[in-house]
This record gives sequence, structure tokens and C-alpha cells, in this order.
Amino acid sequence: MSIAPRRFLAVADVAEVLGTSPTSIVELLESGELIGVRVRGAWRVADDEVQAWIDRELELERRRGLWRQAQSASVADLFGPA
Repeated sequence: MSIAPRRFLAVADVAEVLGTSPTSIVELLESGELIGVRVRGAWRVADDEVQAWIDRELELERRRGLWRQAQSASVADLFGPA
């Protein structure tokens, strides 16, 4: 059984991929929202973990949109015309 190699990214690389600052990435790592490991004091994040974070954020935004849509819906929108 072989283990597929994982590619690990530095904080600056993750920040570039996500279009944000390295400080924001460190905050995500320290809060546990983004999963990473420390290697000799520097954070490293597996590329599949970055994709998993993006997928989670997209799902949250989809759900927020549905919630906003449901909150603004009328009775007719929800149950059809009387």
C-alpha cells in the first residue's frame, strides 16, 4: 500500500491562492478554521486542505443565500397562490 504524496504550501502561498494576506491565513490556522501543521515553527498547509476550506466556505455562503431568500419570501412564494 502506498501513500499518495501531499503537497504542502507556505502561508504566503496559501494567501496568494486565496487572495488575502498572510496574517489572515495565520488567524485561520490559529483558530482551527484552516487545518495546517507547524514545521520548525512555520505553518504548512496541505493543498487539499485549502480546497476543503474553500468548499466549506462556498457551502456556507450557499446556505446563507438560501436563508436570506427564505427570510424575504412571502407566503405565496413559499406555498403558492391561495
